[in-house]
Amino acid sequence: MKIKDRMLLGIVAGLIGNIPKTIVDELTLKRKSSQVSFRETAAGLLVNKRSEASKLQGRILGELFDMGMSSLGGIGLVYLLSKTGRDHIITKGIFSGIALGTLITVILNNLPSNKVEPKTASSNLSYMLSQGIFGLTVVGCISKLGHSSLFDTKPFNNYLKPTEKTSEQEKG
Repeated sequence: MKIKDRMLLGIVAGLIGNIPKTIVDELTLKRKSSQVSFRETAAGLLVNKRSEASKLQGRILGELFDMGMSSLGGIGLVYLLSKTGRDHIITKGIFSGIALGTLITVILNNLPSNKVEPKTASSNLSYMLSQGIFGLTVVGCISKLGHSSLFDTKPFNNYLKPTEKTSEQEKG
C-alpha cells in the first residue's frame, strides 16, 4: 500500500528518518564527538534553565520538539521530490538533510531564549552527519512509500512541449 497524501507521507517519512538520526546523535554523544544531544538542545529552547533540559522531562520535551521538526522536514522533502523527481535520491537526501539541519541549528542557536547550544566544531559536525543520515533516510522512505502519482508534476509552463520524458514517464 502506497501513501497518496503528501502531508501524511512527509510526517511518516520524517518520523522514520528521526530514528537513525537519534541513534547517530546518541552514538556521537557517547563517543564524546558531541557535547549535547539534539533533545537537550531543543529542550534548551523551551525551559528556563540548562539543568532542566538535561532532566528526563526536558529530554522528553526535546524529543517531541525534534519529532515535530523532523515531520516538518519530511513534509518539505515530499514537496521537493514532487517537484524535482526521485532521481539522484542519494545526493538530494544528503544535501537536503544537511541543509535543513544546519538551518534549524543556526536558528535555534541564535534565539535568545535558548539555554543550551553546541559550541564546538565536533558537536556541529556530528549534527551535520546525523542530519545527512536523516535526509537520506527520509527521501528513501518517500521514494518507497509514496504513490507514483505524487511525483507526476505538471510542467511550470504549458507553452512548450517537453523535449524529453521524465524519469517517472519512462518507468511507465
